[in-house]
Amino acid sequence: MADESFLNPMPRVIAHRGDSKHYPENTLEAFCSAVAMGIDVVETDVHLSKDGVLVIWHDPTLERNTNGKGTVESHTLEELKALDAGYTFTKDGGKTYPFRAKGVRMCTLEEALTECPKQRFNVDLKSKNTKIVDEFIRVVRKHGAQNRVVGASFHLKNLKLLRKKAPEILTSITTAEVVNLLLRQKLHMLPKAFSRKIIFQVPIRQAGINVITPAFVKDMKKRGAVVMVWTINDEKTMRYLFSIGVDSVMTDDPALVIKVAEDMNIR
Repeated sequence: MADESFLNPMPRVIAHRGDSKHYPENTLEAFCSAVAMGIDVVETDVHLSKDGVLVIWHDPTLERNTNGKGTVESHTLEELKALDAGYTFTKDGGKTYPFRAKGVRMCTLEEALTECPKQRFNVDLKSKNTKIVDEFIRVVRKHGAQNRVVGASFHLKNLKLLRKKAPEILTSITTAEVVNLLLRQKLHMLPKAFSRKIIFQVPIRQAGINVITPAFVKDMKKRGAVVMVWTINDEKTMRYLFSIGVDSVMTDDPALVIKVAEDMNIR
C-alpha cells in the first residue's frame, strides 16, 4: 500500500492549475498565490519537452496561453522558457493583459516542487509517450516528494506503469476505470472493499451520465475511496458537493472554495 500522507489531512480544496483566476494558469506565480492562500492541493499538468524535461502546461499546444506556436513537445526547454506565459491572460475580455511582457515563464515540475517545498501536488501526465512515466518518477523521487504528489493521467497505460514502477506514489484512476466502477455501482456489484486506495477525480456529469450522486459518494466512501470533483467555480455547487460527502472540490477560484469549506467547518 502506498504511503497515504497526501490524504492526511484529507484535502478539501484544490486549486485547478494554481490560482488561475488571478494569475496565468500553471505558472509559478499562480502556484505561489494558491499556496499563500492555504490551498490543500495544487492541480497541474506536465508534458515532456523535446529534450525530455517535464514541463508544466495543460494544452498540447502553445497558442492559447503564450506568444508561441506549435506543440509543447516539439520544443526544447530553452525554447519554451523564451516564451511569454502571461501573454494572453486577461480578466476584462481582452481590454488589458496585465501579465504580458512581465517575465512570466513556463516552469518545470522540478521548479514547482522546489519553489513550493511543502505543497501537495496533483500532477496529470499528459503525454502518451511512456517515457513521461520514468521522468515523473525520477523527479518525484529526487525531491523526496512521494508523500505529497499524486499521479494522474487519461492514459491508462501510463497509470499502470506508474503503479508498477513506483507503488509508493499514489495515483488517481482514469476514465476507463471510473466507468467500470460506476457501472458496477449501478448494478450493485461493487466488492465489499477495494484492494488498493481508489482516488476518483471526476466531473459531476460526463458523456450524459450523472457520475456524482449521493448514492455514488456513499457507496465509494464506504469502501475507503476518495472522491474529488472538478472543475467547480460556483458556491452553490461547492456547498452541495460537500454536503453529500464529496471529499475535495477542484476550482479555478481557490479563495472561494476555501471560504465555503471553512464556513461548513470541514477544514
